[in-house]
Amino acid sequence: MLRFKGCQHFRQRLVCSTLSGRPIRIDDIRAADPESPGLRDFEASFLRLLEKLTNGCVVEINETGTSLRYRPGVVVCGMGLSHDCGTSRGIGYFLEPLLVLGLYGKKALSITLKGITNDSTDPGVDTFRTVTLPLMRKALGLEDGLELRVVSRGAAPGGGGEVVLRVPLVKELGPIKLVDEGMVKRIRGVAFSMKVSPQITNRMVDGARGVLNSLLADVYVFTDATSGAASGKSPGYGITLVAETTSGCLISAEACHSAPRSQEDVAPQRDAGSAQQVPEDIGTTAAHLLLEEVRRGGVVDGSHQGLMLLLCALGPEEANSLRLGPLTPHAVRTLRHIRDFFGVTFSLRTERTSNTLFATCVGANVRNVSRRVT
Repeated sequence: MLRFKGCQHFRQRLVCSTLSGRPIRIDDIRAADPESPGLRDFEASFLRLLEKLTNGCVVEINETGTSLRYRPGVVVCGMGLSHDCGTSRGIGYFLEPLLVLGLYGKKALSITLKGITNDSTDPGVDTFRTVTLPLMRKALGLEDGLELRVVSRGAAPGGGGEVVLRVPLVKELGPIKLVDEGMVKRIRGVAFSMKVSPQITNRMVDGARGVLNSLLADVYVFTDATSGAASGKSPGYGITLVAETTSGCLISAEACHSAPRSQEDVAPQRDAGSAQQVPEDIGTTAAHLLLEEVRRGGVVDGSHQGLMLLLCALGPEEANSLRLGPLTPHAVRTLRHIRDFFGVTFSLRTERTSNTLFATCVGANVRNVSRRVT
């Protein structure tokens, strides 16, 4: 049994435990917090989601919620599943683990998630739809079956959004070789708003284009101003930008404004101060964040480094290679978890001219043992 301490990377530890079949114990979960120690409601919600996806898993939590034992079961998945993600964290908090676990199910995954679709804490559903899913299709060679449909949007604190995720089955993952980052040839994006004036989206587009058009001519940002039942329960707006390179790589950045939650346990906002920004500043902030991601280099942006490293570790017993920018703290922790759970270590080689890293590993060849043989 592997032992960990603290609440950091809670989802990743559970996902790696499920895929490797190794039980884990996590102690000292916010034990130093005198007012509210133990698991938060969004972490308990993720545990309930795992129980829906697997068969035979065992979760033991002590009375104070500061210690957790998890014995993984068999990934089953299935069609017609539904889960209420609550309003403490966005739907993006639950989507990334589902994308990995769904590949190793006994049945294809189709699940409806309800909650907050766009906020400043977790990646928005537009980032998953326009970047994460195409990236997984390209890296893993998935032709169809991987889909994310946004039924309605929902902003914090009320939520009210709904998305439908479909993930196909795989027998095993193919080798991943993404080393050509290319040059940025065009920028696309979507500016969205909920329960506010539709003119807000145009103002965000103007703010983003004011920065990007001086560097690139091919910039187009779609607008999505929702109202009525499709706009959730709270007002909010934001913008997601995607830079596409000549080699087909996708680099993303986003900025979002939404009303603050009442809970104090939400992670710090990625774009601090956005709650006081006008729509033009939201667009400008997103554009600057995108340019910073492009400057860092690599075939993926910082928010996708951990996911791609995990997919490489799950791949076949041959060379899997990625070209990344400077590693984020989340990616560093991911490398440690990959070593602990799967025994896979990466060789990191720096290219001085571009300040990028070449990460290479021999995969653990994790197969889908639950998949039906046809």
